[in-house]
Amino acid sequence: MTTIAIKARPYGFEAPTGKLGLIVIDMQRDFLEPGGFGAALGNDVSQLAPSIAATATLLAAARKAGLPVIHTRELHSPDLADCPPAKRRRGGGSLRIGDEGPMGRILVAGEPGGEIVPEVAPLPGEVVIDKPGKGAFHATGLDSVLRNLGITHLLFAGVTTEVCVQTTMREANDRGYEGLLVEEATASYFPEFKKAAIEMIVAQGGIVGWAAPLAAVTAALETV
Repeated sequence: MTTIAIKARPYGFEAPTGKLGLIVIDMQRDFLEPGGFGAALGNDVSQLAPSIAATATLLAAARKAGLPVIHTRELHSPDLADCPPAKRRRGGGSLRIGDEGPMGRILVAGEPGGEIVPEVAPLPGEVVIDKPGKGAFHATGLDSVLRNLGITHLLFAGVTTEVCVQTTMREANDRGYEGLLVEEATASYFPEFKKAAIEMIVAQGGIVGWAAPLAAVTAALETV
């Protein structure tokens, strides 16, 4: 079986051809645009903007190479039955999950703010997983989707690096998947948190996974 080889840290990442997929975490208006949940928590959403173009470049390369693409959205049902009260209480911002904001109800399914930004929107046929938690495996069918597709290795992009992206990478690691974070295609409201999260991922010989610059990933995908 041939492999896709990516120059990465802490050492080279290799994925069997046909076993590699891309998962794009929570590139939603509520996190990336003014007036959403991220801004309501007091964050500077402009810190996430560079990840949009990088993720679009990564998506184009993955699609050209024929990789399965999975998108996630952190969303709750309109009655908030899947949102624990402890989660809704967190943050102390002006708006909480379920409240009416400039883009509709915050992190509620079917509201404009919950949609993925147009630059990285899913194409017809691409899987979209709605998740009620930080990790994309919690209370979702993601594991079954990946296993049905025969995916064993994952590229990760999305926001935020140290919360939903890192959580999902750790969940994937515990389930036996091999994961690589594409550095420019992820972001945090706090750049130092992104840097620290990446170091946590690659520490101890890749205890959680790998990390690589976008150029190394797209170069490897061009060989598929």
